[in-house]
Amino acid sequence: MILIDAVYINNGGGLILLKYLIETIKSSNMDALFLLDARVRNKIDNISLDKATYISSSLSKRYEFYKENNGRFNKILCFGNVPPPLKIKDSEVFVYFHQPLFLEVPQNFSWKNKFIYTIKQNILFCFKGNADYWLVQSPFIANKFSSKYLKGKNDKLKILPFYPELNFLQFGKTLGRKKNSFIYVSNSSPHKNHIKLIDAFCQCFDQMQVGSLTLTVPNTDIFLNNIIQEKNNLGYPIYNAGFVNRAKLTELYLSHEYLIFPSLAESFGLGLAEAIDGGCKIIAADLSYTYEVCEPSLVFDPLSIDSIEYAIVTALQTELPYAKKLIENDISKLIQLLVE
Repeated sequence: MILIDAVYINNGGGLILLKYLIETIKSSNMDALFLLDARVRNKIDNISLDKATYISSSLSKRYEFYKENNGRFNKILCFGNVPPPLKIKDSEVFVYFHQPLFLEVPQNFSWKNKFIYTIKQNILFCFKGNADYWLVQSPFIANKFSSKYLKGKNDKLKILPFYPELNFLQFGKTLGRKKNSFIYVSNSSPHKNHIKLIDAFCQCFDQMQVGSLTLTVPNTDIFLNNIIQEKNNLGYPIYNAGFVNRAKLTELYLSHEYLIFPSLAESFGLGLAEAIDGGCKIIAADLSYTYEVCEPSLVFDPLSIDSIEYAIVTALQTELPYAKKLIENDISKLIQLLVE
């Protein structure tokens, strides 16, 4: 039996990838057990009770599970960055690493967030010896991870990017793409850099009185939602679609001209790949993760409000080229790794 340990995944892009992985594993008829965060019990459909175990995402509960089930699985995939908290007998352990904040914490983070991610990095250091192989989404992450955690060695690293492709054909040509429209598809974690984007867009709108910005900030983020509402009250065309399902997300990409992506840290940048498939031009942070996924239409310095503003102004005044996607969906290779 194979164990898919995703107990540290409960929202955002990680949850999207997890759902896709679960669907693919189920369709392959693989004999697998899913270890999941109790908070996703109502977010993931069609897993029978005998194929899923739900626990809280605590170190102690995860340790108890592995202690009770040590030796039960012939292969384990930890899909939440962190290996098992103890050495597993007679099992081949793969860890899918997709958290860039475990590599480097942005300098503009609050002291609290810096402290939290420093603790998480130390936990990963403690448990790294319990993994046989590490799977990552890009050469950039592979090199950074190897340098920080594996003393520069790459023999235990495999690059296997995957993502669920959206069905853009379902809408045919029924949707019109709104001119001068920008969208940023992302959750509201601090490193996603919403504040600087909002400020830059408002500065541009003050100057040009044209354009619109659509965000997907969850309603649970009261602070950021209040900022968006304040900007609305002042007349700025900033819209928040909130958390959206995959069908609605497809519609949003098809109805916007540009994806603007100011995130300070990504292991993959799922939105970049999706937006290119949806026909959006890509205006993105001048950071390594962008160039792993695509050749963007235009880049900017994500730490500079003025640079982001200049990129928006340039898009409004210039005909930008379309971006070129550079990555492939290697989900079949990941499945093969687990079954061979």
